[in-house]
Amino acid sequence: MRLLIVDGEKGISEFLAHSLAGVGYQVECVGTGEEALAKLAADQFDLLILELTLPDIDGLRLLEKVRNRKGDIPVIVLSGRAAVEERVRGLELGADDYMVKPFALIELQARIRAVLRRSKPNQDRLQVADLILDCVRRRVSRGGHQIDLAPKEFDILEYLMRNASHHLSRTQIVQHVWERDYDGLTNIVDVYIRHLRSKVDDSHPVRLIQTVRGIGYTIEPREAAQPSRVG
Repeated sequence: MRLLIVDGEKGISEFLAHSLAGVGYQVECVGTGEEALAKLAADQFDLLILELTLPDIDGLRLLEKVRNRKGDIPVIVLSGRAAVEERVRGLELGADDYMVKPFALIELQARIRAVLRRSKPNQDRLQVADLILDCVRRRVSRGGHQIDLAPKEFDILEYLMRNASHHLSRTQIVQHVWERDYDGLTNIVDVYIRHLRSKVDDSHPVRLIQTVRGIGYTIEPREAAQPSRVG
């Protein structure tokens, strides 16, 4: 998941970027409204975190511009402007959530997850390469052959497929599948991934479940390495 932070206070944006990168998000920061608009025009982001006090433009005006140009991107306002009128105005202009500084990092992470969940279309059928997941019947098949999964295996696979090609941390997977913040569960993600790979990938030349070194996992097609031949 790619996040763009727009905040003129470099210290705060760098702290947020470091903290959110630590739980698996890919984060970029800009300090002005013009930089934000240029970034949004040139690249794709899954969420915008916006401070209203910027050096070149009022954040509410920037929010209007974002909604006119990139109407579908989720926006969380994270601002020191705490007046009720400001919060109401921000929500009316299209912010998906509004948090006031100072804030608790764990609450921001929870709100990011909630906004991203709401922004995702509730597809009944997901597909990556020849892997098909039926969300309603909770059935999985690959290459036309049914795969039997345990409930948590299915939930993890569904989360990976809904975020195909995005890098998901073990913490993000725990928070989504087990719906709790508990570092002690992150190791069990590796166990479930091993089980999933044995069922989804081991008998196929194209591997789908990939390890992202230092972060966690993603799902995308990749040719399996071929064994070297001697002689």
